Amino acid sequence: MATTNWQLDPAHSEVTFRVRHLVIATVSGKFDKFSSSVSTDGDDFTTANIGFSVETGSVNTGVEARDNHLRSDDFFNSEKFPQMSFQSTGMKRLGGEQYQLDGNLTIRDITKPVSLQVEYHGTVKDPYGNIKAAFEVTGALKRKEFGLRWDALTETGGAVVSDEVKIQVNVQFVKEEA
Repeated sequence: MATTNWQLDPAHSEVTFRVRHLVIATVSGKFDKFSSSVSTDGDDFTTANIGFSVETGSVNTGVEARDNHLRSDDFFNSEKFPQMSFQSTGMKRLGGEQYQLDGNLTIRDITKPVSLQVEYHGTVKDPYGNIKAAFEVTGALKRKEFGLRWDALTETGGAVVSDEVKIQVNVQFVKEEA
């Protein structure tokens, strides 16, 4: 079967995260710079080979001091580790439009296997004749497993920043012309 290549449409994609703060609140953020490519056998996404890369220095929570702290060695150390990446190892259909995406996530040169949930939103031809496919990818990871170890406790013993980080990636890909 012929290989189909899909390129990320960054104008219609986003990478966001949420983390609990002081046990009682949730702080959200995003990454402004990321890239991805996908290749499939035909249009079968269960055969997808997915590579995804995020520039850690593009972290954006809307608070400059917090963003600078996240870029520091307490968290991403964006100067030494400018990229975090994901490489798929498999994708299986769970039923309907739900999939499980397995792969290796690398942050700060620490690589761990992860499983993510994927919802396929469909494939359509846009008004300009481009074939586009869209997905929502969600999951959670333990930040300390990837070397993001900064920690502090509140006076009652609760974590200032939770170890669990929830991620949500909404992506749209453009099918390359053969």
